[in-house]
Amino acid sequence: MIVPETADKIKSMEIRGAGRIARAVAEALRDHALSLQVSALDVFRQEMEQTAALLLATRPTAVSLPNAVHMVMAGLNHTKTIEEAKAGVVRCADEFIRSSQHAVEQIGQFGASHIRDGDTILTHCNSEVALGCIIEAHRQGKKIEVFATEVRPRNQGLITIRTLNDAGIKTNFIVDSAVRSFINDVDLVIVGADAVTVNGAVVNKIGTAQVAHSAREARVNLMVAAETYKFAPRTILGEFIRIEERAGNEVLPDEIARTLPYVTVRNPAFDVTPSEYIDLIVTEKGAIPPQMAYVIIRDYLGWGIDEFHLAFGSAGLNGE
Repeated sequence: MIVPETADKIKSMEIRGAGRIARAVAEALRDHALSLQVSALDVFRQEMEQTAALLLATRPTAVSLPNAVHMVMAGLNHTKTIEEAKAGVVRCADEFIRSSQHAVEQIGQFGASHIRDGDTILTHCNSEVALGCIIEAHRQGKKIEVFATEVRPRNQGLITIRTLNDAGIKTNFIVDSAVRSFINDVDLVIVGADAVTVNGAVVNKIGTAQVAHSAREARVNLMVAAETYKFAPRTILGEFIRIEERAGNEVLPDEIARTLPYVTVRNPAFDVTPSEYIDLIVTEKGAIPPQMAYVIIRDYLGWGIDEFHLAFGSAGLNGE
């Protein structure tokens, strides 16, 4: 897939889900590197950096995107010829895609071990890895039932219920605002993540924080399923993750909005769930309490304070 097409599909949410976005970005960078016909290494680097910047601008909240770009672009390091640079980008992109796909499988296995036979599970939005945990538990023969939210305004819940239905899992489809009405019927909440901060807070689809609040009030455990590349290195020094606000016409059609001149439609795509509302984060490296998020950033993403300064200098202190 060519880069502008990939960028447009990510912006329009035709490609959605943090893991799928990350893999699409890695594929786009790889294919672009292979297609470039230039004679100078510095021109090749400049072209790749411009392409990376274009992809980075598509979705500001999903940390998987800049992490994927960082890992793929690392293939340019210490290269002296265009051939080496191309080979490095291709190698890093393929490694990222393989590890991402493997992570989904591993998280499914780890997450399923925290689901008991007979559990009723609530999930919000359409998370590849959260659903992987549920489907793996079902595959293991555990009798489970799911409550899945509608997920306004883009209705990602429709994708979720189709996936669960295809897997043969009994599912209840509810509007987002009905979570509190059903939370006492639920044994476990499982959600995905678009980003995990250094203090263990989770950025996920709008409404997740309200689900988490209801779960905590009802004493229902909340488990987050997230690949390690969704952890946010730049939060080490206090940088905030920018919460994307999308067009108002996703909520209210323009022809209606034009008749309401004093009404402004607000449409944030994500919210932040504090770490104290989260019981467990399941990654492909195992399950951790949210307070151990820094360990993932340090040990598996390879980012500590020194590496942060080396990559970003003082710019990382400025926030978004």
